[in-house]
Amino acid sequence: MQKVLIIVGPTASGKSALGVTLAKKFNGEIISADSRQVYKGLNIGSGKITKQEMKGVTHHLLDIASPKKAFSAADFSKKARAAIEDIANRRKLPIIVGGTGFYIDALVGRHMLPDVPPDAAFRRIHNKITTVELLCMLEKADPERAHALSTPSERNNKVRIIRALEIAKSLGKSPKKRSDSPYDTLWIGVQRPDAVLRKRINKRLKDRLKLGMVGEAQNLKKKGLSFKRMRELGLEYRSLARLLQKEIQKEQLEKELESDIWRYSRKQMGYWKRNKDIEWYVPQDNKIALKIREWLLQ
Repeated sequence: MQKVLIIVGPTASGKSALGVTLAKKFNGEIISADSRQVYKGLNIGSGKITKQEMKGVTHHLLDIASPKKAFSAADFSKKARAAIEDIANRRKLPIIVGGTGFYIDALVGRHMLPDVPPDAAFRRIHNKITTVELLCMLEKADPERAHALSTPSERNNKVRIIRALEIAKSLGKSPKKRSDSPYDTLWIGVQRPDAVLRKRINKRLKDRLKLGMVGEAQNLKKKGLSFKRMRELGLEYRSLARLLQKEIQKEQLEKELESDIWRYSRKQMGYWKRNKDIEWYVPQDNKIALKIREWLLQ
């Protein structure tokens, strides 16, 4: 099977930098697995890696979709598989780097993606219902899927909740996990002590605010991105929509995001800790490269 290296971990842990280092060391290219970095124009708010930070390493699945339209795990899987094939055909190592667990699990076969076509009438009717009410409906229709929507952005994502209800209506519940993977995967987890991670999160947020995160949101609005859709994108963009709609002040924005991003990082770790294939390291650990070399020789 095709070997695929997977690097996961919470936001601001240093996944992207580690991915670049390993790509240069092992002749690899990176496939980004981030549910917001796929969108064009969501650069500062999503913490998207810059050209300078890429250090010449090719990155795939960045800036490939309009933020006005939802991009699903099925969309990601299709495009990521094509990227893996392309990278492998050029005798390079595909490296998945990201924090969107469901995307990666769907790609490598840890989650079954349902074969349920969109139901326009169902979506039109349910789009008129509040997100809170939709969550209550999902908890009755498919409690396991409702529980899996654990992050604030997921629980505020009306499109995702309606899709889950759509699947539950068709199949009764979401498909179970499966264990067969089309790839030979090595999972590397990046973790840091809580105090260190929290400082990194707060510094990264301050840096992005200085870089013009608010201005980016204003430009997105000018280009036709609705406040409703901005909120659906979650975390930074949800709070930025609240700021631009004058529901909060800039001082509140920073405090709100510090708290929300920290909670999100805890949810990410909770998600990944369920995967016992992940081996956890601090980013500077020399054992990471040794582990990868051993795996590549198998």
